Formats: sequence, C-alpha cells, structure tokens
Amino acid sequence: LQLDRTETAVNNLNPAFAKKFVIDYHFEEVQKLKFALFDQDKSSTQLYEHDFLGEFSCTLGMIVSSKKITRALLLGNGKPAGKGMITIAAQELSDNRVITLSMAGRKLDKKDLFGKSDPFLEFHKPGDDGKWMLVHRTEVIKYTLDPVWKPFTVPLVSLCDGDVEKLIKVICYDYDSDGGHDFIGEFQTSVAKLCEAQDASPLELECINPKKQKKKKNYKNSGIIIVKSCKITRDFSFLDYILGGCQLMFTVGIDFTASNGNPQEPSSLHYINPLGTNEYLSAIWAVGQIIQDYDSDKMFPALGFGAQLPPDWKVSHEFAINFNPRNPFCSGVEGIVQAYSACLPHIRFYGPTNFSPIINHVARFAAQATQQETASQYFILLIITDGVISDMDETRHAVVQASKLPMSIIIVGVGNADFAAMEFLDGDSRVLHSYTGEEAVRDIVQFVPFRNFRNVPKETLAKAVLAELPQQVVQYFKHKNLPP
Repeated sequence: LQLDRTETAVNNLNPAFAKKFVIDYHFEEVQKLKFALFDQDKSSTQLYEHDFLGEFSCTLGMIVSSKKITRALLLGNGKPAGKGMITIAAQELSDNRVITLSMAGRKLDKKDLFGKSDPFLEFHKPGDDGKWMLVHRTEVIKYTLDPVWKPFTVPLVSLCDGDVEKLIKVICYDYDSDGGHDFIGEFQTSVAKLCEAQDASPLELECINPKKQKKKKNYKNSGIIIVKSCKITRDFSFLDYILGGCQLMFTVGIDFTASNGNPQEPSSLHYINPLGTNEYLSAIWAVGQIIQDYDSDKMFPALGFGAQLPPDWKVSHEFAINFNPRNPFCSGVEGIVQAYSACLPHIRFYGPTNFSPIINHVARFAAQATQQETASQYFILLIITDGVISDMDETRHAVVQASKLPMSIIIVGVGNADFAAMEFLDGDSRVLHSYTGEEAVRDIVQFVPFRNFRNVPKETLAKAVLAELPQQVVQYFKHKNLPP
C-alpha cells in the first residue's frame, strides 16, 4: 500500500526532499515502513515506468528511537543497490505546550444588593463557526470585589489552537446560585499579550461592560483584571522522551515451576509444539518484538525462576537462562527464544513461585539509573507465569519499592490457574500497599491473562500488554522533573 511520495529532485544525486510524511504513531504496534527510491524518466505516475534505485525497510519505532537513521539502499533481494544511502529523521508534530495563568481582580463592580460580588472568569476562543467557544472557567470567589483565583493550567491548543496571536475573550461574571450569572465585564486579548505578565510586573487589563460604557459619559471600567503571571511550558509526551534518547531496557522473567508440567509432554505449558511455539514463546514474541526497537544494543537479560539447576540442583529464583550468570544477555528476541529452548532439557522444574527475587534483580539496575541527570533509561520486566505467587508479601513489598524507580512490570499469566493475586498486584482498581503499610507511588504492574488472547492475532496481546506503558514512562520522569 503506497502511503505517499515525495516531489522529484531534478538532476540530483544527493537530494534532500522537502515533502514530509505524516504518520500516526502507535507505540504498542509494529508499524512497518518501506522507503523506495526511483529515478523519474517519464511523466507517468506508474512506478514501473521509472528506474528503481533501491529501497530500505524498517519500523516506525526504529526511526523514532534513533531520531535519525542513515542506511544503505538495498535491492529487492537484500543486496546493496550500489553506493546509495538514505537518511530518515522523525519529529513529533503534536503541540504539547501548556499555559499556566495566575489571575486576580481589583475593584470589580458590585452586583449583589446586599454584600459584594462572587466573581469568576470565563475564557473563550473563536470557533470554526465564528461563535465564541468556552475553553475554561475559573472557580468562584465569594463575597469580594478583589478576587484572587487559583493558578490553572490548560493545553495551549485548547486555549488558542496553539496560535499565540489569536484573539481570545475573557468574561467576568458574578455567580448566582440560580444560574442567572450577572455580567460584570469583558475584554479581548491574546496569549502573546498575556505572556507580557511577569511576577514582578503584573499585566492589568480593563474589564469593560459595553452597555454601561454607552450609557455613562464618565464610565471608566467595571474593574481591573490582573494577570499575575503567565507561563508557557511543554508537557512532554512519551515520544519526546524517546526522541530525546531514552532507552527502554527489557528483561524477561520465566516461570519454571513444577506446576507447568513436564516440558516433554504435550500437556505442559512449556511443551514446544510442532510449530515451534507455546504460550511462553508467544508472550515473549508479542511484547519483545515491539520493545526491541527502543533499545539500541538489543541485548536483553533473560532470567528464570522456580527451577533446580545443575550441577548441584539447588533451587534458584533468578538464574540466567543462558547459564552465564555474569552475562545473562540474549541478542534480540530471537536470542531469548533460542536460550529458552536450549535451557529446557537441562533444568528440573521445581518451586515455589517466588516473584520478588526477579523484581528486586531488575530494581537494582533501575536504582542505578536514577543517578542520571537526564531521562535516559527505563526498565521493563516481563514476567511470564502459570500460577499463584508463593511470596505475595515480599512481592507486594518489591513492587511498592519498584514504583519509585524508572521501571514497569508486565505479568502475562499462562495456563488456566486462578490469577486473583495477579489482578490484585495490577493496582488498577485500588492502590497497592506493602506489608509495612507503605503505598505504591504509582501503578507499575500490568497483568494480562493469556487465555483471553488465545484465538486472536498476536498484535492484540501486544496492545493489551503495552497500552499503559507510555503513560507510565511519562509519569515517572515528570514526577522526577526530568526533561527529555
């Protein structure tokens, strides 16, 4: 399917194309792209009429995580198409600026017979139909002609469509409980004008009631609206962090407890079927193939738990499935899959099902990453398990501690066990507490039962598992005041 094509650069072997391709970005999907170059010979729009110069295929995630990539152009068979190179750069188009306004009033008109006014402000922008459209309403300040409203923050796109020169209208009302609010006055301004306000020198704007202005000769105004401060800041998105070079560090934890069944027998969850797969492998593939685009070296630690290991057959709850404890890294998702298949015959499935060692293992690395001044690393632990957690207290404690770190935990439950404890860890319905009573700072666990996804495309599982991740990343770095 052809998405779009650039203009033609005439007689040029080093073209820079002006045309930009706009693509919706979905982190939780693999978005495959192909860039093909042609030498225009005729005025025909049919591609086969032109000479093919080479192509390059990748995913949108690869471009985004590198910000800019340069690669050789290839022929259809994957061999280089001469010396040609292609460079692709990505930038986010959405306007993520927010505006924070701190407003007050002075000597506003008195509207109530007994007592003073109860003022509030409304902000309007012009709609597409030319009518004014309400964007924001402040709280009501009771019984005063000199109100001070709480500072508020709105997206710049909401307030003025991102255009700081656009006229906006501010209206001041006196609140009435019956809804028939009395009009005090109004004025028009722009965000550019509001931004002239500094903490030391506030901006003062006259609040005008046109009816009074017409009637009274010596009418000045119906009070002053004061802009105490106005700041425009950027509300960083997940993409901002990724484009800023943040790497997603991916670790897999695999459950090798006896309840999984003997891997030689087809009834076992670890049995690799004639197609070369099982639920463990499906989960690794679905999640890993998306996350691997966001890690520059594509080296992922893969750990097992709940098994006895040779030669002394001690139980381990955090062992390298490649049996190299100093270097548990596997190369790409394929590397994890190979190491997994290779280790199955050499270990004895045992128990219990302890999660905390593996969570604490990744948390140690995430804790080291907190020393960084910038948002450069975020850790994702994928735990695939068949069952009921044996060390629930320790696991709850480990999750609460990990919630303070740049880390998220994804749990995929395989088989048909009772996963009530997993749902509990997920913290979507209530805040998770440690056995010491400490609350999780943020919800970092996403639990998904594989059985709900058995008969749907693999992509659906990836979407469900990874949907919450971008906001968890943003939430952590924002909480820590770390810009991209």
